[in-house]
Amino acid sequence: MIAGGTDLLLEIQQGVQAPPESLVDVCNIPELNSLEIKGKDLFIGAAVPLNHIVVSQLVQENSQALVEACNLIGGPQVRNTATLGGNVAHALPAADGTIALLALGAQAESVSLEGSRINALEELFLGPRRSRIEENQELLVGFYLPLRKIYQASAFRRVMRPQGVALPVLNMAVWLERKKDRIADAHLALGPSGPTPLRARMAENVLRGEKISQILIEKVHEVLLEEVHLRTSPYRASADYRTHLAKILLQDVIEIAWERAGKD
Repeated sequence: MIAGGTDLLLEIQQGVQAPPESLVDVCNIPELNSLEIKGKDLFIGAAVPLNHIVVSQLVQENSQALVEACNLIGGPQVRNTATLGGNVAHALPAADGTIALLALGAQAESVSLEGSRINALEELFLGPRRSRIEENQELLVGFYLPLRKIYQASAFRRVMRPQGVALPVLNMAVWLERKKDRIADAHLALGPSGPTPLRARMAENVLRGEKISQILIEKVHEVLLEEVHLRTSPYRASADYRTHLAKILLQDVIEIAWERAGKD
């Protein structure tokens, strides 16, 4: 099955993936192209192109981190074709759309001959390019994201290698809720920090109930480094540099989301 196919075609050209005997285009299935409010959630179909997400007022109002992440994937031509479902199904540990969805608390719906199921997004991933979506038996339908409430907001930031090397050195997304001068709740995700995309739950616990300060950022950064694995990579950067970037991105996303949440 194929929707955008931007990753698949590239992997075939690079010899990573053997050319398939046949492909089934799922782009015209209505539910997979849906972008609407369903009950208390924003539903984004798996085949919705990234550029449609970027310009959608519904997504802009409810999921700023996802807009920012999708707007950084590839170039305009890629975003006109590539889909959010493909970004997730490819199961890479630093996929921009996936990192944003994790911070936003997204759930994924899939369907097979046995029926449909909804899972927390992080439950889908088994390793690089490996997910629980059963090949040739199951179809990723779309994603449910909680609607934004008053005093809630999100943000996404990324540092890339030089132009032409499509690998993030590090990316990070945060969702938070503020109550007066304190962080009432927070979700934090980043990649790549291991074989699968990561929700940094230990770091989230440090943020909850606290006032934003440089001391807090330092403390969260320390705890974050305890639960992630920022190794040296010849394709990305050294562990020391990525550790340094983690603190910068952490401060950026928290401060941006905090300011956005206060505008309500």
